[in-house]
Amino acid sequence: MRNCPQPINEEPHNTTTTTRGRKKNREKMKQYVLVHGGCHGAWCWYKVKPVLEASGHRVTVVDLTASGVNMSRVEEIQSLEDYTKPLLKVLESFGSDDKAILVAHSLGGPSVGLAADMFPSKIAVAVFVTSFMPDITNPPSYTFEKCLESFTEEESSNMEFGTYGTHERPLTSVFLGTKFLAKYMYQLSPVEDFELAKMLVRVGPAITSNLTGTKSLTEEGYGSVARVYVTCGEDKSLTKEFQRWIIENFPVKEVMEIKDADHMPMFSKPLELCDCLFKIANKYA
Repeated sequence: MRNCPQPINEEPHNTTTTTRGRKKNREKMKQYVLVHGGCHGAWCWYKVKPVLEASGHRVTVVDLTASGVNMSRVEEIQSLEDYTKPLLKVLESFGSDDKAILVAHSLGGPSVGLAADMFPSKIAVAVFVTSFMPDITNPPSYTFEKCLESFTEEESSNMEFGTYGTHERPLTSVFLGTKFLAKYMYQLSPVEDFELAKMLVRVGPAITSNLTGTKSLTEEGYGSVARVYVTCGEDKSLTKEFQRWIIENFPVKEVMEIKDADHMPMFSKPLELCDCLFKIANKYA
C-alpha cells in the first residue's frame, strides 16, 4: 500500500487565480468526522488529524459521552443515543449541503451506525476501521455481543466489567486493563502511544442490547449510506476472522486492508490509515 501523498501546505503565488479555481479547491476539500472506540477518546486521532488537515481537509474529532475530556459520567448513559449525543450534535450543526466522511474505530461502530440512521443525507460514506459495524436486521449491539461471546477466559479477565442502571434494566460498564491493551490492542504500536493510552483510557459503556434496545437500525436510514470497511491484519482484539464475519454479516461497498496494523492503526500505521481515508474520500465523497 502506498504512503499518504505529501501534504500541500500552501497555494502557488499566482495572482491570476480565478474564482473557478478557488471553487475547485473548495470542492476538493472534504469533511472528516472521526469517532473513537470504547474507553478511548478524541485524543487517539492525534496522528491522523494533522495529516488530513495538511492536505486541505476539514477534520472534526469527537469525544463521545463520558469519553476523553467529556465530563459526563458513564452512569449518565442510559441509551446508545445518550452515548452518541456529541456526535449527533456535530452532524446537526452541518449545513444542508455538507456531507461527512464518518469514520468509526472499534466500538465507535454502533454510534456511527445510529448517526447514519438519523442523518443519512449528511453522510457521504461511513468508514468502519476494524470496527463493530451494525446491520439492519439485529440490534446495534449484535456484533459486539457476538465478540464478547467469543472471548477466552484470559481475554475477559483483562477487562473489568461493572454494573449500573436499575435492577429491572441493568447496564454494563467496561474498562480495558493494561494487560488487555498491551497484548490485544497495542502490541505493534509505539510504546509512547501505549503509555498515553494507559493514562487516558476511561470506564465506558458496554454496547449491549440493554443499552441499545432490541430495535435494529433502518434500511432507509443507515442502510442507504455507502459503507467501507478497513481491516487490520495483525489485530488481536478483533481477529481477521471476526472482521471477515462482520463484513459477511452486512456486506459493504469496499473492503480495504492495512496488513501490519494492530487494533490501533492510528498509532501503529497512521500514514497507511490516512492513505485509505484519502482514497475513500476521492471515491465516495
